[in-house]
Amino acid sequence: MNFLAHIYLSGKNDEIKLGNFIGDYVKGTAYNNYSPLVRKGILLHRKIDSFTDSHQIVRKHKSLFYDKYHKYAGVIIDIVYDHFLARYWKMFSEIDYTEYIEGIYKFLTSNLENMPSEISKIVPNLIYHNWLNAYKTIKGIENVLIGMSKGTSLPSESNFAILILRKNYKDIKNEFFTYFPQLIEYVNGELESD
Repeated sequence: MNFLAHIYLSGKNDEIKLGNFIGDYVKGTAYNNYSPLVRKGILLHRKIDSFTDSHQIVRKHKSLFYDKYHKYAGVIIDIVYDHFLARYWKMFSEIDYTEYIEGIYKFLTSNLENMPSEISKIVPNLIYHNWLNAYKTIKGIENVLIGMSKGTSLPSESNFAILILRKNYKDIKNEFFTYFPQLIEYVNGELESD
């Protein structure tokens, strides 16, 4: 669910961006049904997830939310990491954040027909509720979690998630700034390797 990070890490190519965005919704070898660059984006998404899931910092952060979220703790961390990326956007991009998000929303809207139905149904809600801007604040994160718990199998434990986030905010933020540059370096290597 870290939509912002996956799009940001895709670079400038729109097909790679699309593949990376839909990556969670393309199962098994179904990526072969897409163009070479969309395929590259889908596989990049999987590599990002693998790097992230095996990272010591990410594992530590997931454990903070495990009591109530269990296998969904990673979803919470994805959203929390998008929060830090959004909040400290100027450290990672020279493009104005609002302008960037408007561009993403236009891009997603124009590519709905190229997405698996499961994700194409989520996109209008994501845009309507302005999730990518909501990620910038803790209240916004809470609203996203409440919305997701109503429409998905995510547990309805937003109070717990926000409590844990507030309690550990400084440590998670500092460790995010160790983890995320490592992820950027890894992804840049993957993008250049083909």
